[in-house]
Amino acid sequence: MKIPDQHMHTSYSFDAHETATFSAYIKKAEARGVSQLTFTDHVDLDTPPGVTECLPDYPRYVKALKTLQKKTNVSLNLGIELGYQAHLKDRHDGLLDAYPFDFVILSVHVADGLDLYNGDFFKGKTQIEAYQRYFEIVKTMVETTDNYDVIGHLDYIIRYGDFDVKDYDFDRFKPVIDAILKTIIRKNKGIELNTSGLRYGLGHTHPKKALLKRYRELGGTIITLGSDAHDPKDYQADFDQAVTLLKACGFREISLFKARKHTPFAL
Repeated sequence: MKIPDQHMHTSYSFDAHETATFSAYIKKAEARGVSQLTFTDHVDLDTPPGVTECLPDYPRYVKALKTLQKKTNVSLNLGIELGYQAHLKDRHDGLLDAYPFDFVILSVHVADGLDLYNGDFFKGKTQIEAYQRYFEIVKTMVETTDNYDVIGHLDYIIRYGDFDVKDYDFDRFKPVIDAILKTIIRKNKGIELNTSGLRYGLGHTHPKKALLKRYRELGGTIITLGSDAHDPKDYQADFDQAVTLLKACGFREISLFKARKHTPFAL
């Protein structure tokens, strides 16, 4: 599988495995004949109490990538996964201006000041209320933010919450999802197909098929493929299933990013 993975985390991310080094991923890419690696470590600022902030040491980070680039033919790209919160816009813009990022993923990990992972966001909400509020936050995000390339794991909300069934009826949330997708398309932005839901036992990717199909129906063309690996063993995880899914939804290519510009890569 030679399709570049455009979502992976190294040990610069607080939640990545200690073996997730640049070199470990480079060895994987070289062995598989992949042309590029895009490292998208977390930047999560002003997190709720008890939730770890994450801001890599970018001077050291960029220097390390430049040194390693001299030793491999794999193109090493500087990516980032920004954790959206509305009040962080200026800080995010300043960071993106300060370093030569190739690719920017914008994701929601904290909603209304509450963490999704630890369950705080779900307290006092029904499953439908929690999902509706999450999608409303994503809608506000894409309406008010332009300094990104793709939205990460768009229906990530279903991974968390103490619910018997971690899924949603697409039609119930279609109005707000349509508003999100139309804004993304109008602004010439994209979404990612994130395969992590498959290995976390959800039975589908983020986003799931119904949302992917709707994105394509509305005219969406910019889409990236990422494993969201936090361990080198998950690099390109389930890409075979992802390619089958993309083709079933009408996609014949994905987008590869370099210097914040995208080019097509045929599936």
